[in-house]
Amino acid sequence: MSRSSETLRDLSLARGTLDRAGLRRREPDLLPLLLKERSTRVVELVAGRSQVIESDGDVALLLRSPGEQDVDRLAVFLGQDGSGTAYVGVVGDAPDPPEAPQWRTLREVGVLLSDRDAGLFATLLGLANWHASHTHCPRCGARTEPDQSGWIRRCTKCVTEHFPRTDPAVIVAVTDAADRLLLARSPHWPEGRLSVLAGFVEPGESLEAAVAREVFEEVGVVVEQVRYLGNQPWPFPSSLMVGFTARAIDPTLHLDQEEIAEAVWVSPSELREMVLAGCFGISPTVSIARRMIEHWYGGPIDQSA
Repeated sequence: MSRSSETLRDLSLARGTLDRAGLRRREPDLLPLLLKERSTRVVELVAGRSQVIESDGDVALLLRSPGEQDVDRLAVFLGQDGSGTAYVGVVGDAPDPPEAPQWRTLREVGVLLSDRDAGLFATLLGLANWHASHTHCPRCGARTEPDQSGWIRRCTKCVTEHFPRTDPAVIVAVTDAADRLLLARSPHWPEGRLSVLAGFVEPGESLEAAVAREVFEEVGVVVEQVRYLGNQPWPFPSSLMVGFTARAIDPTLHLDQEEIAEAVWVSPSELREMVLAGCFGISPTVSIARRMIEHWYGGPIDQSA
């Protein structure tokens, strides 16, 4: 396959099909009413895992009717489908993830789920992470409580409203004049695990400026021809990954040792040799990083080889 500069299509986690029905979130007692209806579909999250059904290689979320225990749990209205069926996410309070094999993380099954199920899982996980980290008001320190069907938190003292947080981050496939790809490893990653560069967008900064700054800060490379490639929600815990390609003006590397333990330029043939030798751990198939590397490579990379 020939490499191209087209945008990435059909990224995992980015193809949710439900109508979020945002205006319904304001309806008084929406969640209590939905949790009384047997037709409501409930997806449960416990310690970052949801229960799935596996059959003949297919994987789907276990969507059940509401239970009595759901009324006392953190619940979120996730939307409705074309037939009007409502979907609600609930967060269980078990101290540890269930040991049953049918409970899976989004990283494990995100690429295997349908567009609807992947969207449900990603949305619920991102909101659950936000609720867990925003239990108190940043203005006065009082406790906050969920409101508007789980989509805001309201301070119990000063009554200010707080909305879910999404942190934009850029991720970039940098190539040089010879079309080699730049791969790097964080000091926190095990040896052999390499990926493309990424970093958070700073206040007052455009996405393209963030790409140029992050690449220069981490590996000392000045880039040009920054081009948009695609985006993916990444609720680990609350990011939106915005992908780009960029061309290095000079491939000479000067690493920030606090951010980057090692970095290397690779050709497609060198990458294949690294994979075959077992000395390169590529990003998981659910991630935009994996798709970006395979986009440059020209096709799927068989990690099992």
